[in-house]
Amino acid sequence: MAEHFVERGHSVKASTTSESRLAELTSIKVEPFIIDIGRLSGNIQTFLQASVLIINIPSKDIDGFSDLIEEIEKSAIERVLFVSSTSVYENKNKTFSESDGEESLLSPLLTIENLFRSSDKFKTTIVRFGGLIGYTRNPGKFFMQGRLVHDPDSHVNLIHRDDCIGIISQIVGLEAWGEVFNCCADTHPTKREFYTLAAKSIGAPVPEFVDSGAKSFKIISNQKVKQILKYEFLHPDLMKIKFEERT
Repeated sequence: MAEHFVERGHSVKASTTSESRLAELTSIKVEPFIIDIGRLSGNIQTFLQASVLIINIPSKDIDGFSDLIEEIEKSAIERVLFVSSTSVYENKNKTFSESDGEESLLSPLLTIENLFRSSDKFKTTIVRFGGLIGYTRNPGKFFMQGRLVHDPDSHVNLIHRDDCIGIISQIVGLEAWGEVFNCCADTHPTKREFYTLAAKSIGAPVPEFVDSGAKSFKIISNQKVKQILKYEFLHPDLMKIKFEERT
């Protein structure tokens, strides 16, 4: 994503929690910072000298995000894009859209989303991605080494990395702030269908499926992304994606 924006002429800062990755970030022509929301350091305001902040970190640290929001409110940041997850919805054997208001109140991600949305110092757009696939995240390898696939007749909600970057870029380009977007591919094959095909596509053994008897699933609608952002998915059909060994 950083490379995408650099290629389009933007000045980009990027954070990591590991000093070992600083050289990698420098190599793609971004300004690197060590930032850990669990213990914010004195360089946070230098990092936040920007107009747009994209937050895409695998954390559910509510206190850490609360501290980060306090720093954002003191900074020059005007727009925040927070990458969340479709896991805010529970399996209720139905299709969910953004306007339903059926997110799980027990989800820490929903709490974090609301912390960002409640601030009047900046505008926030929430992007809820499905499971990430593409490039090194090859789903044909997800269930190797004897891992079992539970509830094989449940539907998957997945999205290719290319589309994640494309949607984020579209939001920034169109200045679509103050929104919530659910993001996943058009199709929702069952785990049995998708992971069988993914494994066979790379010559891996078909995973072992364990059926619990009760079908439990959710289907995430991507209609708002296509309607509001006019976004055309690069990989709309999960059953037609060709997976490659790329970084």
